[in-house]
Amino acid sequence: MRMYDIIQKKRNGGALSEAEIHWVIENYVTGNIPDYQVAALCMAIYFRGMNLEETTALTFAVRDSGERLDFSDIKGLRVDKHSTGGVGDKTSLIVAPIVASFGVKVAKMSGRGLGHTGGTIDKLEAIPGFQTDLPVEKFKEIVNDIGIAIVGQNAELAPADKLLYALRDVTATVDSLPLIVSSIMGKKLAADDDCIVLDVKTGSGSFMKTAEKSRELAEWMVAIGKKAGKRMRALITDMDRPLGFAIGNSLEVVEAIRTLQGKGPQDLTELCVALAAHILELAEKGNYAACEKMVRGAIADGTGLQMLARMVKAQGGNDDWILHPEKFPTAKYSRIVTAQEDGYIVGVDTEGYGVASLLLGAGRNTKEDVIDFAAGIVLKAKTGDFVKAGDPIAVLYSDKESGFDNAETRLRAATRIGKEKPREMPLILDVVQ
Repeated sequence: MRMYDIIQKKRNGGALSEAEIHWVIENYVTGNIPDYQVAALCMAIYFRGMNLEETTALTFAVRDSGERLDFSDIKGLRVDKHSTGGVGDKTSLIVAPIVASFGVKVAKMSGRGLGHTGGTIDKLEAIPGFQTDLPVEKFKEIVNDIGIAIVGQNAELAPADKLLYALRDVTATVDSLPLIVSSIMGKKLAADDDCIVLDVKTGSGSFMKTAEKSRELAEWMVAIGKKAGKRMRALITDMDRPLGFAIGNSLEVVEAIRTLQGKGPQDLTELCVALAAHILELAEKGNYAACEKMVRGAIADGTGLQMLARMVKAQGGNDDWILHPEKFPTAKYSRIVTAQEDGYIVGVDTEGYGVASLLLGAGRNTKEDVIDFAAGIVLKAKTGDFVKAGDPIAVLYSDKESGFDNAETRLRAATRIGKEKPREMPLILDVVQ
């Protein structure tokens, strides 16, 4: 085979064979194909697309490009939940311990945040002593012992994805359905889970800006997961508003704890109950209504919170902070952002809120940036709320005052205030199964 011929075939709108796709990925990972040729192929895919068969072959090639985890010695059904990324999304910290409390095993590998979206690993590292980098055997030992562990992604899993994403990031080819699907599912399928529930975000704070695109993404990922022998389901959820009130690492951990205490925001609680119930239904713990009742019970009686505390302790963290979240330090400085006119918050640019949090130090522009765990935003008003001029709409937090002006400007620009109350939109738009 020649890379030139494969690029030309895709450029002209042809469908690549499974053999051609696997040949490209294998030779790119081993260094036999240069970046510029793979960049050309990515651009051809961006413009010409791929059908489901091609995308499945690409996903499996990414999955098989490195190590594949073997969790066969973990006793019990293994489940996972994956979000496509959003602002204020701390659902894994809530959903994972709840479902683990019912005997299903959560051996979860999560990522860090980059850009305007937060990462589960960054949030967990806001807990003192918590270890996100564990040897695989220790990871599995904890899962077998207490039922749950969450660690950072293994560098040896799906190395093709790391190479491809770095290339796509600098060649304007990130926003391509087959490339997004193969990136997400290639990594997910390299892990050894039985059931996967996807939280596919849609709207201004997500990578997929329309419900139609998000639904297509969900349908393809579910179909490919099923071809790999997994029990799959996807929820399409709204990201035209941040999830909950807290944006930023320590702030989000505290909000997750409050949710497990039964004191969380309504939208965050609603989504976590739904995600956990769908996971338990896939794990054959009962029908959806029964599973939802179980999840609400685990919140009401504190079972989910106790499981989170056990996981934190098992991974070297201070579980006392989970049971007493007031121990989390607050940032040195804060600034209240107030409304400049009377009216309803008719909508927000959620990505702009995420960027404002990043400007305060809560995120990173590059993987080398150091995070200020206490930095972030606590919203005081959300879409649909009526505010008067001078009312607080958000509080900014940071250990450095230098980021406040830019963050406030970005947050104000992302907040639209009008005279008419907006129509209330559902949080969960669809379920794909």
